[in-house]
Amino acid sequence: LKEKMKEQSWNILFVERGHGVSMFRTKKTRDLVVRGIPEALRGELWLLFSGAVNDMASNPGYYTELVEKSLGTCTLATDEIERDLRRSLPEHPAFQSDTGISALRRVLTAYAYRNPQIGYCQAMNILTSVLLLYAKEEEAFWLLVAVCERMLPDYFNRRIIGALVDQAVFEELIRVHLPQLTDHMTDMTFFSSVSLSWFLTLFISVLPIESAVNVVDCFFYDGIKAILQLGLAVLEYNMEKLLTCKDDAEAVTVLNRFFDSVTNKDSPLPPAVQQGSNLSETKSDHPKVDITDLIRESNERYGDIRYEDVESMRCRNRLYVIQTLEATTKQNVLRVVSQDVKFSPSDLEELYELFKKEHFLSCYWNVNSPVLQHHDASLPYLDQYRIDCQQFRVLCHLLSPWSHCENRDSLALWTFRLMDESSDCLINFKQFACVLDTMYNGSFTDKLKLLFKLHIPPAFTEVESLSPSKGGDLSKEELIQFSQLSVPSVEEGLESDSLKSSPEKGKGKVDIQAYLKQWQDELLKKEENIKDLPRMNQSQFIQFSKTLYNLFHGDPEEELLYRAIVVVTSLLLKMEEVGRRLQSPTSPIKSPVAVTEVPAEIPREGQEESSSEQTEGSRAQSLRGNHEWSFAFEQILASLLNEPAFVRFFEKPHDIKVKIESAKNLQLKARTRM
Repeated sequence: LKEKMKEQSWNILFVERGHGVSMFRTKKTRDLVVRGIPEALRGELWLLFSGAVNDMASNPGYYTELVEKSLGTCTLATDEIERDLRRSLPEHPAFQSDTGISALRRVLTAYAYRNPQIGYCQAMNILTSVLLLYAKEEEAFWLLVAVCERMLPDYFNRRIIGALVDQAVFEELIRVHLPQLTDHMTDMTFFSSVSLSWFLTLFISVLPIESAVNVVDCFFYDGIKAILQLGLAVLEYNMEKLLTCKDDAEAVTVLNRFFDSVTNKDSPLPPAVQQGSNLSETKSDHPKVDITDLIRESNERYGDIRYEDVESMRCRNRLYVIQTLEATTKQNVLRVVSQDVKFSPSDLEELYELFKKEHFLSCYWNVNSPVLQHHDASLPYLDQYRIDCQQFRVLCHLLSPWSHCENRDSLALWTFRLMDESSDCLINFKQFACVLDTMYNGSFTDKLKLLFKLHIPPAFTEVESLSPSKGGDLSKEELIQFSQLSVPSVEEGLESDSLKSSPEKGKGKVDIQAYLKQWQDELLKKEENIKDLPRMNQSQFIQFSKTLYNLFHGDPEEELLYRAIVVVTSLLLKMEEVGRRLQSPTSPIKSPVAVTEVPAEIPREGQEESSSEQTEGSRAQSLRGNHEWSFAFEQILASLLNEPAFVRFFEKPHDIKVKIESAKNLQLKARTRM
């Protein structure tokens, strides 16, 4: 009878104020909404008030097409949907059969296919299940679109920024309208934690279903303003009890008991479906509260809150919320990364800021940047900020202790490819920080292992593949020029008697036995990793030698280091020759040392470039003519450990603070010029 009376009141309104999209919104309309929309008209009026009726009329057949396309797709969103289907209003008969579950699945999957940025978020299943109770399947889909994309923007994603912004607005309203409650509560975050589900599910998760639908009526008519008003009314209704609470847990219990006592005396739902009637009987100590009275009271007391004021507060609090989230993201990232690196917390924080700034600058200055195309705030913390190869090259030049190397562009490119395990041309901060940590804080073995891996596939490739197609990286000609750098001859080390008796070698003598013992201990720890490294072939070894040659340029012990390269290279080639002779003693093999014979004078500054290029070209050609030879990492490591100059160079400490300060200034100047 009450339902018939409500329907008659609405029919009279339709006659007086129009029906459908031509209907005027008046005070009488609001009064009827507060009383609760009749069951027969609820779906129609939700579509009208939300504007979903216009979307559906503008896109005929769109939902059916989406369902067909999304049918059978398997994504992270569909997996989460399947997990939550049976948790959506399990007490309601409509979702105790495959008919209701299938409809819910189709609506959620179709929306996840339509909007992959949101995909699926918890609470969407609860809201959609209520929409399906009063609207057809396609209508429920368009209602969900209206809620997620217009009425509650940024609510349904991993960071729920929209909900957090509205919670901040709610806290601001509590300070204005309920000051005695804020004076009692020392920590305002209590209201945020307890009210999150109110905003995400429109009170559906905390109120009995027969009462919650009345709240949804008001939401579709008034938007978020209705939820804010009802939240204030709930807190005011329980003011006295909340003021006597000693902790947050007691306050949560008070609110939960209140929600259980809320009923809807006008609800036409059968007792088996109604939740409030049975629950409230067990809570005899708490008086029953009718949802219609509660909503009416919220309108009378807080109806002066204007939508314009809510939007203004949203804008004011949005920046604060985003800054808070950024601070949380930063703390989580630094906490995770700090477990794998040896940088101090302050240095790591500065590196993170430089990395993040480079990420954002690409988004602003380069519209076609893959960083912008792949940016997704819903990604895990570590992957929210990533940089591409060109950006890594810039940061590497600013921060790497090897940035003085003449082929630094090639090193940066090889390093990036080594870190880009997912092959999407993007790396995150952890990968960036770990490789820098190896350069600054790694042991001799770690640094050498990094250089070794840079010169073997997949990081090291031919010159043609190293030349980027765009983005201002090295051109092919530049890479060829870098690859033709001269390396001191191998034979020179054998003919130089002065090297063995050089007084410089004894200066600052390093305990080789101690380093060998350290290397042996590290081998035991990393035996599996070292054995997994492939052997370095002759072309890769030549490039590896060139890189070492360039690294040593400008070092105080530059000449000594160059001679050390000669000794190590000669030793390795002789070891390889002996090894091959042992394998096939009957076959005469020409010594690779002999075929690489060149003038025994170390190239110095000012020497003719053409001569060194000719020497290098003839040496490489001679080597190609012989059988392929290769070296294992253990061989190179053991040989280099015998040269104190090498050990001193790689064990030399570098101060990253100076690099960071210089990088900050240069980064700012470069972008200012742009």
